[in-house]
Amino acid sequence: MLSQTCRVAVLVSGGGTNLQAILDAQAAGSISHGEVALVVSNNRHAYALERAAKAGIPAKVLLRQELGGQAGFEAALEQALRGARIDLIVLAGFLTILSPDFARRWDRRILNVHPALIPAFCGKGYYGLRVHEEALRRGVKVTGATVHFVNEIPDGGEILLQKAVEVLPGDTPETLQRRVMEQAEWILLPKAIEIVSAEILSGA
Repeated sequence: MLSQTCRVAVLVSGGGTNLQAILDAQAAGSISHGEVALVVSNNRHAYALERAAKAGIPAKVLLRQELGGQAGFEAALEQALRGARIDLIVLAGFLTILSPDFARRWDRRILNVHPALIPAFCGKGYYGLRVHEEALRRGVKVTGATVHFVNEIPDGGEILLQKAVEVLPGDTPETLQRRVMEQAEWILLPKAIEIVSAEILSGA
């Protein structure tokens, strides 16, 4: 029997601004069917861990180099997720690609936010500032963010939500990154978590 809320794990590698947006949305009541029950980082210095601590959320640090590589990392991750009775995984600035086997085991239970309008500027190697550098190099007038399900292909899963963001004259990769976060990522990610959490709870 499922609990009254969908238990969410957020996987992070850095500052955790997307994690903060999720926590703020949860506090504001716009995420009512899901709750963040675990934060996992592959970087022991990630500020996201501080955010988790301030919110009173259990957090784990799992380092591939200390766990025998990808297989050991994913085994430890699986154990942590099962131990916390996680229903949904959210990749929020998580800079490790999960294996096809892991993605299949959690089919339609892993969400990722990508800082572009997929299929533009996506796939292996496209993350962080590189996405915005490429958008500016190509001269696009509109970019944005995408929340999608994770499958065995990097950025290849079913698209759930997208939001466009205007590229402004004089933008740098850093200013564009910030605008995409504020105007798209921080809006889409909580909305996607609410949608999928409600579906999971309904047994859809």
